[in-house]
Amino acid sequence: MSKLLVGWAEESIVPEKNVNLAGQFYERISSYVESEITVTAMAIESDGEQAILVSCDVVSLPENLLALARKKFDAYNLDIDSKKIIVNATHTHTSHKMAMPVDKSSTKSPAFSEVVNVLNEFLPPERQYTALVTPDANVLTPAEAGDFVTDKIALAAKKAWENRKEALYTNEFGRAPIGMCRRVSYDDGSAQMWGDTNTANFVALEGGNDSGIELLYFFNTARKLTGVVANIACPAQILEQRSFISADFWGRAKALIREKLGKNVYLLGLCGAGGDQCPRDLVRWVNPETPIDDPNVKRPNYLERKADPSMYDISGCNKAGKRIANEIISVFEDITELKDSAVFKHKVIDLVLPLRKVTMEQYHKAVREIEYYVDKNKDKPVFNFEDNAVLHVHSGTIARYRRQQKEETVTIETHVLRFGDIAISTNPFELFLDYGNRIKARSYAKQTFIIELCCGVKGYLPTKKAEEGSHYSAYVSSGHVGHEGGDQFTRRTIDEINKMFID
Repeated sequence: MSKLLVGWAEESIVPEKNVNLAGQFYERISSYVESEITVTAMAIESDGEQAILVSCDVVSLPENLLALARKKFDAYNLDIDSKKIIVNATHTHTSHKMAMPVDKSSTKSPAFSEVVNVLNEFLPPERQYTALVTPDANVLTPAEAGDFVTDKIALAAKKAWENRKEALYTNEFGRAPIGMCRRVSYDDGSAQMWGDTNTANFVALEGGNDSGIELLYFFNTARKLTGVVANIACPAQILEQRSFISADFWGRAKALIREKLGKNVYLLGLCGAGGDQCPRDLVRWVNPETPIDDPNVKRPNYLERKADPSMYDISGCNKAGKRIANEIISVFEDITELKDSAVFKHKVIDLVLPLRKVTMEQYHKAVREIEYYVDKNKDKPVFNFEDNAVLHVHSGTIARYRRQQKEETVTIETHVLRFGDIAISTNPFELFLDYGNRIKARSYAKQTFIIELCCGVKGYLPTKKAEEGSHYSAYVSSGHVGHEGGDQFTRRTIDEINKMFID
């Protein structure tokens, strides 16, 4: 068995200009940098196999930008296939909105989303969707951001590959309460993301949570810590409504780890199966410290609770980041045994899944709902994000109906790896926790890392229960694949993992 080689690199993706911030229905422009957003890369080679894991502080990285980053990496002419580069988004909502680069001299924003374009079909030209804020020359355009971030992904991957040195490692496990279910079930069978629990109709949180942290620690041959890989089943979106640049709780955790374990220690934060997870306790609800523009988080019957600080604000971000860092440091202090080699296998799979469809009845109902809404608001001069939020489900239903006339499947890129006793599985979804739990429970590996929002973007992948409860994250307009595809993905992943562990 060959020696283990590991290399690290980190690149800042904070630009000189302000940025369009991604991740909400309404438009936001950054006003300052609350914490540095970065691309962190770890290259690994062992047993004749290779991979580069990249964690990127963005809300998501679409397939076309992933392809562009790999193309830029290929230009460095290194001895690794760029398909072995695995790029994960931490899902911070306080980072770049990106689009494919076009004419770099252009300041024109990219076209609106598919669902906004559908909405505009029902509106006369003078009333069509208008953005809440308009970027000026001091704001990086989405096309410029796409070019900038993909440059940094390619560069970080290159440096990590060139920095490979003999290494030691240990895989460990920790616990920190970060993610909790963000969907509320009611007594009529319905569900709601961010739903109010202070009502007699509240039945239960729709799903569970996972406080576990899957951990990998890497050391140089002098047994000095070089970096940590941490896999947490929760997206980094505490500060999602705010108008500044931030790496959210990963940025806070990284700063604390470097303060305690060394300024040159890297942290590769990987988002686990957290499509229905959030850092907020919907039972012990704590209001945001300042107002936010989201009708789903209004609490008309608010009662003050003794609980965490607001998980919409910096105080909550500090708390979550500290919990993560403290657990990583605590586990590190108990490490006694290091390994210098590992069985390493890496398989890249293009998996075909069924497109989630809508019925003709659902399509015609969606058309009627939009027509009714537009007529009811005929005195409104222009439509904005509030209208888009209300009509998103209907616009998405119409868009899906049109799409399914031409195609019935979705192809995703997924990676399955074995590294020693652990398995790693990737997917491009906001994968509901139940799927990740099923994979972990049936995996032959002693420890299984699930990485969502990885190598593409295919929206939420809800469970059957969530689809029946409906609401945002379970609507057809929220993702490309439904629970049938989720079951297929889960079965295939379990099979691919287990084949790697059968001697």
